[in-house]
Amino acid sequence: MNSEAERPRRRPTLSLKGRALKYLSAREHSRVELRRKLGPHCQEGDDLEALLTELESAGWLSNERFVESVVHRKAARFGAARIRGELAQHQLPDDAVRDAISALQDTELDRAQALWARRYGQVGSTPAEVARQMRFLAGRGFSGEVIRRVLRAAATGQVPDFESPQATGE
Repeated sequence: MNSEAERPRRRPTLSLKGRALKYLSAREHSRVELRRKLGPHCQEGDDLEALLTELESAGWLSNERFVESVVHRKAARFGAARIRGELAQHQLPDDAVRDAISALQDTELDRAQALWARRYGQVGSTPAEVARQMRFLAGRGFSGEVIRRVLRAAATGQVPDFESPQATGE
C-alpha cells in the first residue's frame, strides 16, 4: 500500500542561486559570509564566484548595504571597536568600514551612556561594582576614555534621562 498520500513529500532542492536569494531576502550578507553559507551546497559544475559576481552586479549583494545593516543592528548595544571587529571578519573594503566607524564614533558617548543607564542607572557603591560596570562597557567595545566619561558624568549626576520623551524628541 504505497499510495501517493502515504509517501512523505520531499521539497525540491533549491538551486545555488535560489538559495543565495533566499539568504539575501532574509537580511544583508557580505560576499564572504554568503560564500561560506553556499559552499557546502555547491554541486559539481557550479561556479560560486561567478554567482556572487552576478549577484553584486544585479544589486542583490552590496558591501555598503551590509555595513549599514550591521551598524544599524548593533549600534545601540555595542561600541565602535566591537563593530569594527565584526566588520573586519567580513573582509570588506577599508573605506566603507572607515566611514561607518567614524560616524559611530561621533555618537559613541551617547550610546554608551544610554546602554549604561539601561543596565545600571547608578554608579556602583564599591570599587568592585564600578569595575564590573567598566568591564561591561569595555566588553561591549567602548573605549576606555568613553567609559571614564560615562561613569564620571554619572557620578556627578550629569547622565541624561534616556527614558523620558523629552530626551528622545517625542
